[in-house]
Amino acid sequence: MKLTWILVADNTQARIFTADSPSSALEEIDGLAHTEGRLHDREITTDLPGRIKSADGSRHALEQATDPKKHEADNFAHQVAQHLEAGHNANKFEQLLIIAEPSFLGLLRLCLPEQVKKHVCFELDKNIAPQSAVDIRKHLPQYLPHL
Repeated sequence: MKLTWILVADNTQARIFTADSPSSALEEIDGLAHTEGRLHDREITTDLPGRIKSADGSRHALEQATDPKKHEADNFAHQVAQHLEAGHNANKFEQLLIIAEPSFLGLLRLCLPEQVKKHVCFELDKNIAPQSAVDIRKHLPQYLPHL
């Protein structure tokens, strides 16, 4: 069987599993944590937005340019993509299966380099990152795909 990595991720954690054969159990080999993804907006931003005074004398709060939670998820997606690229460059996997929370999967797709995308043979948009390896395996096909 080809060297296979199974990435299971959301905006707070990414876990990497492997399997000895197409039908074997998963073994967790690596993981990344992003604690900033668990914080509330008020804990991520250090200051209140500024205020402006309009022509009629009323005051309004300025809107933040980006959503802090989305910004942190985007940062983590880049971090995960870099980790996968390093694994690919070190020949640690030949095929990649990805299971990720739907919005995080979208961010990850945008961040993955083309040479890593070529090795993706399965995607599933589900948020199952906190589950056990046994439960995660139940979401994969009975026999893991081959490129």
